[in-house]
Order: sequence, then C-alpha cells, then structure tokens
Amino acid sequence: MKNSDYIIETQHLTKAFNKNIVVNDVSINVKRGQIYGLLGRNGAGKTTIMRMLLNLALPTKGQIKLFGEEISKNQQNIYHRIGSLIESPGFYNNLTGRQNLQILSKLRGNHKESSVDDALEIVGLKEEHTKIFSNYSLGMKQRLGIAAAIMHEPELLILDEPTNGLDPVGIALVREYLEQLCKETGTTILISSHILSEIEQIADVIGILHEGQMVEEVSMDLLHEKNREYIEFVVSDAKKASFLLEEEFHMTDYRIVGNHSIQLFQNFEARARINHLFVQNDIEVSTIQLSEKKLEDYFKELIGGDVIG
Repeated sequence: MKNSDYIIETQHLTKAFNKNIVVNDVSINVKRGQIYGLLGRNGAGKTTIMRMLLNLALPTKGQIKLFGEEISKNQQNIYHRIGSLIESPGFYNNLTGRQNLQILSKLRGNHKESSVDDALEIVGLKEEHTKIFSNYSLGMKQRLGIAAAIMHEPELLILDEPTNGLDPVGIALVREYLEQLCKETGTTILISSHILSEIEQIADVIGILHEGQMVEEVSMDLLHEKNREYIEFVVSDAKKASFLLEEEFHMTDYRIVGNHSIQLFQNFEARARINHLFVQNDIEVSTIQLSEKKLEDYFKELIGGDVIG
C-alpha cells in the first residue's frame, strides 16, 4: 500500500519527561477514511500522542508522518488540513459561541460564509446564539470545541475525549455526526476515549494503550469475531460431535477446542436437541454453557485490573 493511503503513520514514537516515559515505542497506522479509536485509561498516553501529532509536544524519539509527509518538512501544508480538539477548548468568556467561531474563522483564513452557522447547527448550538461562553454548561463548551474543529471541513480530525461533559443525547448526536462525516466526506478521524462502549460503536480500528505502550491494534470486525457469543459443549469426543452437527443439523459455524470442547456460534435454541443427539450416539456431555465473554472481559485480560470505562 502506498504511503498516501495512510493519513497518520508513527514509527517507534516515544515521549519522556525527564526519566518518566509516558509514550513508549508506539507505532500507529491510520488509513484514509477510517475512524481510529485510541483507547486507554486516563494517563495511558493518549493525549500525549495527539499533542505530538499536532506538533504541540516534540517526540523524544520516533517519526511522525501525516498525509504521507514528515511533519517537520511541510507544516504549513499539513496543519491547515487538520481539525482538532485537545483537552478543554479555550474561548473568550465574554463573547458568544458564534462570535468566538467568527474570530477563529478569520484567523484561519476560512472565508466560507456559512461555515460558522453550519458548524453551530451540527453541534446543536445555533439556537444559543445570544448566550455568552461564560454561561455555557460544560457540555455546551465541549460542543463548541467540536464546532471549532470541524468548521473548516478538515481532512483529518483529531479529537481527545470529545464527549466529556455531554449527556447521553449529546454523546449520541456527536457519534452520529462523526459517522456521517466519515462516510459522506471520507474524513479520517482519530478519537481517544477511556470509555470502551463509546468507541466500540463507531471505530473501524482500535489501538489499546496501557502505561504508554500499545498492547493491541485490531479492527473492530476482527475483535467482534474473537468475542462472539457461543454455546460450549464439553464432550467425550469433539470430532465425532462435530460430524453429527454437520450431518444432522447442517451446522458449519462452530469451533473445536482441544479434544473435548466444541463451541457453537449458531442455533442456540437447538441446544437441548443437540444434547439429545450426542447422548443417543454415545457421546458423553459433561457441560453445556453459554459463553459470557464480552469485549470488556477481553480488555480486562489485556490491561489487567478494572476494565476501561
């Protein structure tokens, strides 16, 4: 694959503050048009990586490429193609949201007349045009930060915990917008969160950070495949059992584990009849159980301790 097909590439990215290594040898590859979820507990290194991508912090070691170019070589061309929300957005307290965005638009040289109003409408703040920023709730402030990040129609969005302070309705609206933005315009999105359920619903690929290191990078499709629900039969002869499943029930979606376990990913409602079939054919069945492994359990196994979010 050509480098231009990757919007973000990092190689062995490392950041240390004195002797404290907060990002350790992290390599990330984000393809054009993907939503990439960066997951990890608070303090895992998510924000530091994003700050390095935006040239707000310098790497101790490693290389960063954005749009196929090293960021040190063509910053002017690179950064006007990016929208970002890192940590708490800063605005003028005595101005309205619209006035704040108008100032940003002029500073950026964004001359599309409708860009400010379009962005405010997208995040649900267009009707709040008379309220000054100091009177905004935490959720409103966060939504205005997202509006500032998107109003110049960037090719890449870098969003650090963008739903902080939002209620469930606000979170759903932001999630819906990001999905729509990615599908309709091909915008690439790097989004961080410590909440697994939030990222799970929109990401194409996730990277899991733990104590500054990347412990897993995997597509959501593969992750769901790994964590599918199944019925497990512990039997005296798994091979013979699988033959009967195919012969009598025409089942093909199963997995044999060792000599005595067979995991079925379909026909859960037929488990009593399957058990009867096995017993009729002299296969001893010692256990029948529905798996309860969820994505949360998978993450807990990876990082130890309490699950993310």
